[in-house]
Amino acid sequence: GNINKMGCVLGVHFLSVFPSHVLFVSIETRVQIQESVRGKDVFVIQTVSKDVNTTIMEMLIMVYACRTSCARSITGVLPYFPYSKQCKMRKRGSIVSKLIASMMCKAGLTHLITMDLHQKEIQGFFNIPVDNLRASPFLLQYIQEEIPDYRNAVIVAKSPSSAKRAQSFAERLRLGIAVIHGEAQDAESDQVDGRHSPPTVKTTGAIHPSMEIPLLIPKEKPPITVVGDVGGRIAIIVDDIIDDVDSFVAAAETLKERGAYKIFVMATHGILSSDAPRFIEESAIDEVVVTNTIPHELQKLQCPKIKTVDISMILSEAIRRIHNGESMSYLFRNIGVDD
Repeated sequence: GNINKMGCVLGVHFLSVFPSHVLFVSIETRVQIQESVRGKDVFVIQTVSKDVNTTIMEMLIMVYACRTSCARSITGVLPYFPYSKQCKMRKRGSIVSKLIASMMCKAGLTHLITMDLHQKEIQGFFNIPVDNLRASPFLLQYIQEEIPDYRNAVIVAKSPSSAKRAQSFAERLRLGIAVIHGEAQDAESDQVDGRHSPPTVKTTGAIHPSMEIPLLIPKEKPPITVVGDVGGRIAIIVDDIIDDVDSFVAAAETLKERGAYKIFVMATHGILSSDAPRFIEESAIDEVVVTNTIPHELQKLQCPKIKTVDISMILSEAIRRIHNGESMSYLFRNIGVDD
């Protein structure tokens, strides 16, 4: 959908490299570019599908095929950057988004256009220019045009980590904010499972006596509290990604208990995997609004509460400006650093 709309807006011809010419030989992907790209500015538009790993390999092979065909520049257009949630080190894991960035640069990408990276610092993983576009103007416009009594709304952060984004939305809509803090208390799991408790006896082992490491106090969240008044108000929960909806459903239940009479969820990327549509349909959430950075037609059929905002216009304008060597600052006007 985005590709066709962008083609109409730009009045350009897109190379027919997929789906008819992305060939699957046994379990391998083979790309054949059907036209000459020598000396051309190539824009590879790739939407992340359910099979994210195949999506990445298709992109890398397409970029590499254009590079070895002597394209002048190759710009990747990924409305949703895959593996962006894995951008921090967790225990003995790895920072996968750094790996993906390195692979894209190595394949021959010279520029990247994406939207609402999970963490803005991901831009630093690339050694090429990255334009991280924002969907907030489209979501704000939806709030103003599609929620008649939005003046009686409060912007909600479902966790303290998304408070900055909520504040940015609230300031431009001139509304108040509320923050949900804490978690549901599960008495049994904390008491029975002692793995999260500190050791009762200091074990210095081979550590030198003068270098004793202080015991760490285990993290313990308080019961759920809502900082801010939502009674008799519309609650609008904002976030960048909605995938596993458990936390959104729990937040909606909490807000309903506190007196909110309508609950909306606004997010840029609607991954909505597995049983997310069913959980939304059965929840206290009245409407989930996402953009079309990721295809979700099937999820909409399963859940009428899911609404879509089209952001293809800003992607097409970004492509036009890059191709013509124009400034990109117009696309970031009135965009706060916390968006």
